[in-house]
Amino acid sequence: MPQPDHAVPDRARADHAPMAEMNTTPLIDVLLVLLIMFVITIPVATHSVDMDLPRDCADCPAVDPTVNRLTIDGADRLAWNGSIVGESQLAALLVAARDLPQEPELQFEPAASASYRASARVLRLVERSGVTRFGFVGNAKYRTFGAR
Repeated sequence: MPQPDHAVPDRARADHAPMAEMNTTPLIDVLLVLLIMFVITIPVATHSVDMDLPRDCADCPAVDPTVNRLTIDGADRLAWNGSIVGESQLAALLVAARDLPQEPELQFEPAASASYRASARVLRLVERSGVTRFGFVGNAKYRTFGAR
């Protein structure tokens, strides 16, 4: 004998009724894929300034093909292998050293009384030049604090 309508549970009636809500899972999947594609295609922001550095320096000292010593004295003067140079000359020398078939070692020795600002400026020039064989020398004399 068939049961009356009021005996059918509400759950059974709900299973046969059409779904009233939209299935948003595929929509969210598509949006995530599009978001990932947009993030991948955004160009990387570069914060650089292009500038032409001088390549030839007529009054620069010679570049040694094996080891070059860069020093800063107490008056913040730069010296390349003992010859006083300016920052523009130093930039040209660094590029010339970098462009040799075998890049020479660059040894950096600031004096104890050299200013931090001058040393930082020189280190920035060295970094921008692309020199890869770089080292600090003469640090052993400063092993104890206050030694000169």
